[in-house]
Amino acid sequence: MNSFRSRLAAVMIGLVGMAVAAAGIYMAVTFERSHYDALRDNLVREIGLIEDAVDWHPAAGTDAYARFTERARHYRSITGARVTFIAGDGTVLGDSDHDPASMDNHLNRPEVAEAQRKGVGYDVRRSDTTHHNMMYVAVKREAGDAGGFIRLALDVSEIEQGIRRLWFGLITGLLLLLAVAAAASWRIARGMTKPLEAVTRAAQRIRNMDYEARVEVDPRGEIGELGRAVNAMAESLQQQMVRIRQKESQLESVLDNMTSGIVMINRAGVILLLNRMAEELLGMPAHELLGRQYTEARQQYELVRLIGDALERREHLRDELTFYYPEERQIEINLVPIEGRDDSGGLLLVLQDVTAIRRLERMRSEFVANVSHELKTPIAAVKGFAETLLGGAGGDPETQRAFLQIIHDESDRLNRLVNDILELSKIESRRAPLLFSPVELGPFIGKTVELLAKEAERKNIRIETEVGDELYVEADEDRLRQIVVNVLSNAINYTPEGGRVRIQVEPVASGDGQIAEEDDYDAIRIRISDNGIGIPKKDLPRIFERFYRVDKARSRSSGGTGLGLSIVKHLVELHRGSIAVESTVGVGTTFTIELPVLQESAGDAGLFLQ
Repeated sequence: MNSFRSRLAAVMIGLVGMAVAAAGIYMAVTFERSHYDALRDNLVREIGLIEDAVDWHPAAGTDAYARFTERARHYRSITGARVTFIAGDGTVLGDSDHDPASMDNHLNRPEVAEAQRKGVGYDVRRSDTTHHNMMYVAVKREAGDAGGFIRLALDVSEIEQGIRRLWFGLITGLLLLLAVAAAASWRIARGMTKPLEAVTRAAQRIRNMDYEARVEVDPRGEIGELGRAVNAMAESLQQQMVRIRQKESQLESVLDNMTSGIVMINRAGVILLLNRMAEELLGMPAHELLGRQYTEARQQYELVRLIGDALERREHLRDELTFYYPEERQIEINLVPIEGRDDSGGLLLVLQDVTAIRRLERMRSEFVANVSHELKTPIAAVKGFAETLLGGAGGDPETQRAFLQIIHDESDRLNRLVNDILELSKIESRRAPLLFSPVELGPFIGKTVELLAKEAERKNIRIETEVGDELYVEADEDRLRQIVVNVLSNAINYTPEGGRVRIQVEPVASGDGQIAEEDDYDAIRIRISDNGIGIPKKDLPRIFERFYRVDKARSRSSGGTGLGLSIVKHLVELHRGSIAVESTVGVGTTFTIELPVLQESAGDAGLFLQ
């Protein structure tokens, strides 16, 4: 608004200034012209007097130069002007200031040429001799053969000084007038623009999304009406923006917390919106995708192709793709066209990570297949040998005893398999009650090792224990023993005769996993290592899966069901712990179990873990 006020004042000052300047210029030009016209007329009159007094029949040769030069100097003393006599052919006959014999022909001088045409010639130019502006006036003399020109030249420096003084006075007066006009114009402009300034400031604040801005002006007049209208508009916008921000906040919260990825693309293929899950699934941050073409998501080539098809066909498409970046995932994609006015529509992408679902489906299918296979094997053995006995093979006591032993072993194996399946089912369905109590790990490990001592002796395997004094952990003792027994039994089974199995229990700090003092620790680490056959690297990620066996033939011969490590993993997780495995083929395997010392929900008998 200050600029508007300044422009308004500048316009008023400019109008006054132009009026004064126009009047001053007119006066100065008129003064200059009148002075030059008066001087010229005066010089013409003086030339007329000289013409009447001069004998214009020059003698030939130097006598003519001398006579005319003498007359010229005489008239210069009278008029104060330079006097020059010029013959009709332009030859200088005499000059008051210079030797005429040395002067050029003057017929081409502007004032002489004009006098030749009009009778009187006039010119103002700078003199090469005096270096001042001179006024030259020439009059043609018509007298038969004695014709020629008489020229007077007068220095106009004084006239120019007068004109400069006039300009100085004019400019000074103009500046004073402009100063007065500026002050008056500024005061008038300020009074006119001050209410508009208030309206403008309020409008600018509203433009900057400050909807609390209000106009304070005199309610009278048109400006007051404008102020009230602006205030009403600001209040309405404020209320609407509050509602919009609430809706935006709700929408952002919904989008950011959705488990599905949302991407919005306009018909031109520009990405307009994507939520946090979409960033994670696409493996690119929002600032690298928003406002850009969808084709720039070059990591997902199949998705780019699918989006192109959906934009072209403008119909609902559904597909399931495998993303390999930033990690391998199975993504279900729904592409829904958005219909809008004109070309405002586009495409909405809904990305759903179904990796876990597909994995569970695959595991369920594998579980059913494995259960069926594992149950069929002992059942087939029992049935086959029973049919053999029923067919008459039982006459030989030794054969009968061998067949019955096989039936007994397979039935026992079938019983263990069913029990492990039921146990795993109870654990996974959270129907396994955990009774937490303090467990002293020294005696606990000792008793657990005793349970497997005979099995280890049969293979001449040495079990070494290393347990700190007075180490405690809050756990379900039976379930903890089940964990240790399963891992320890697994180590004994896959360690050749004469091997070694080592159990280490040490306190650790849960934050960094470093060894802690025995009187200040947050977690317990149990390491069970062996020098057995080891596990191939490719099999390590799957050893905790149900019915997964590294060596199926060896597992069956050892009596394993393929569910032990899966049960161990679930029980460790129910204790809010973790289990990891490291192994090298031909060197051995190490299982590392970490359990928190205190359980968050400890003390509740019959607790079901979440």
